[in-house]
Amino acid sequence: MFRFAHPEYLYGLYLIPVLIALYWYLSKNRSKLLDKFAEKKLHPVILPALSKGKGLLRFIIILFAILFLLIAAANPQVGTRIENVKESGIDIYVLLDVSLSMQAQDIKPSRLEKAKFEISNLIQKLRGDRLGLIVFAGEAFVQFPLTSDYSAANLFLSAADVNSVPEQGTAIAAAINLATKSFDYSSKTEKVIVLFTDGEDHEGDIHGAIENAKKKDIKIYTIGLGSPDGVPIPLYNDQGQQVGFKKDINGNIVLTKLDESVLKEIASGTGGDYFRAANNRDELDLIYKKLSSLRKAEFGEKRVTDYEDRFYYFLAPAVILLLLEFFITEKKSPLFSKLNERFGPSYRAARTER
Repeated sequence: MFRFAHPEYLYGLYLIPVLIALYWYLSKNRSKLLDKFAEKKLHPVILPALSKGKGLLRFIIILFAILFLLIAAANPQVGTRIENVKESGIDIYVLLDVSLSMQAQDIKPSRLEKAKFEISNLIQKLRGDRLGLIVFAGEAFVQFPLTSDYSAANLFLSAADVNSVPEQGTAIAAAINLATKSFDYSSKTEKVIVLFTDGEDHEGDIHGAIENAKKKDIKIYTIGLGSPDGVPIPLYNDQGQQVGFKKDINGNIVLTKLDESVLKEIASGTGGDYFRAANNRDELDLIYKKLSSLRKAEFGEKRVTDYEDRFYYFLAPAVILLLLEFFITEKKSPLFSKLNERFGPSYRAARTER
């Protein structure tokens, strides 16, 4: 099997035809300037040591050196063998509140964006663990199930916003119950829930959800986003421009407040911990240290191709070509003079006359 480790560098190959066109243009321009300065038959007299052939040779050498360097930077790799690798880790479901109150900006840039940023950082730190995401407001939905494909996880995470769930509210109990039901209990992995919410206006049977998770030995870590003092909820149009603040039926601006009591109850009831989000702190970094200490278990196997780098096959010729170009001047050499006499214009003209 063959692949490039960094194929983005191959876009640099588009420079080669540009360089060829630029060289052709500069050569033509140079010839025109020489023709203006003196007639062509006087060029050998004025510039007796100048070799046009060696100038072209130097350009070709540089062109091939650039080609080889770009391929080397892309790092061609050859797959030598395919082997089965056992996957081990823990299972984590992240519950993300996407209700309108999460647009509040008491945490910059907003509660929701802060939560997504921390989840993205967590994904980058995971090594073999499976992660799933559930978004909730008035209802709860699985954004993506447990997976160790972290690139896909980041993609689905970036798409989560306040429009992901049509019904407004904060159905924390429904989200916990959905996560509890969605875990894979056929594997012996440790199971953890990480809950991001402002905890306000929670709906459903919270105590029942805590008991369900506790029976399944699921730890729940909760992260509270927002201020207990309350801030207005900004509203945005389809173009992302703020058009005002959320108001109640009497026209008064609604304030959203962090409800820490319910989040502390959820965490303490399942053996987890509660953290309050801050602008200058990554709470998931603290949680990840706790998760790293949990016992990891095998949950499957995957086929992995072992690739070996082959960039040096192109780097070495590129270096040699650049060194060669360094020692080539544009002055005529005896060898090039003989070749020019043997195959140059005068030789071709003589053959034509015959």
